[in-house]
Amino acid sequence: MPAIPRVPTVYATNEQIATAIADPRVQGVSLTGSERAGAAVAEVAGRNLKKVVLELGGSDPFIVLSTDDLDATVEAAIAGRMENTGQACNAAKRFIVAQGIYDEFVDKFTRKVLETADGLAPLSSVAAAERLDEQVKLAVDNGATLVSEGQRKGAYFPPGVLTNVSPDSPSYKEELFGPVATVYKVASEEEAVELANDTPFGLGSYVFTTDKEQAKRVADRIEAGMVYVNLVGADSAELPFGGVKRSGFGRELGRFGIDEFVNKKLIRTG
Repeated sequence: MPAIPRVPTVYATNEQIATAIADPRVQGVSLTGSERAGAAVAEVAGRNLKKVVLELGGSDPFIVLSTDDLDATVEAAIAGRMENTGQACNAAKRFIVAQGIYDEFVDKFTRKVLETADGLAPLSSVAAAERLDEQVKLAVDNGATLVSEGQRKGAYFPPGVLTNVSPDSPSYKEELFGPVATVYKVASEEEAVELANDTPFGLGSYVFTTDKEQAKRVADRIEAGMVYVNLVGADSAELPFGGVKRSGFGRELGRFGIDEFVNKKLIRTG
């Protein structure tokens, strides 16, 4: 069996990274990180005329317009939201549900959320948990309803569900990076698409419907780099990964990911 190559982890300051990007041996840069990091790397790369791919944050919509198995849809919603305790850039974060099934969805979904991680989910740091805590409290202060159990303990955060989040609340536009989901009720397909696109992010998205034509319509209109219809966890190494708007630009993985850093040279002979 061939040896598995080891990829080193390099710890570097901002200044050291800027020096590395500027090195003529570096032909391009691909970053997975925050908006702040992406803007900083893109600035240095642009100054040095280097290709750059940015895969940044997301506030992915999970649209439920119809279903013939609500329990299975709820399980998919849990899987989409709670992967890595909610700390995934392309995790489902905003659940947009048709009003005819909204109440039952919220009831089942909330019970499942409260069952996860024995009530507390570990975040990447105390600072990350404090940030999420501030966002949730601000949403509640602006009229949102929170269903959760327990209190934050250091970096451990209690899973929860937010409803009635006001468009005037900062949390309406922000990415909640952790085990807290927001759920919205919509009266139509049009309203669902409008709400899904009402975000500065555009990484991934999810559409659940029993209507194939509706799925095509909605998927085509969502402003995101990726749309998954009636499934979650379907990204893989051969498929392009990336977003639009403040979720970044360019693609990682697959043929399109390779194309980002390929010099397409024309050689024409007479």
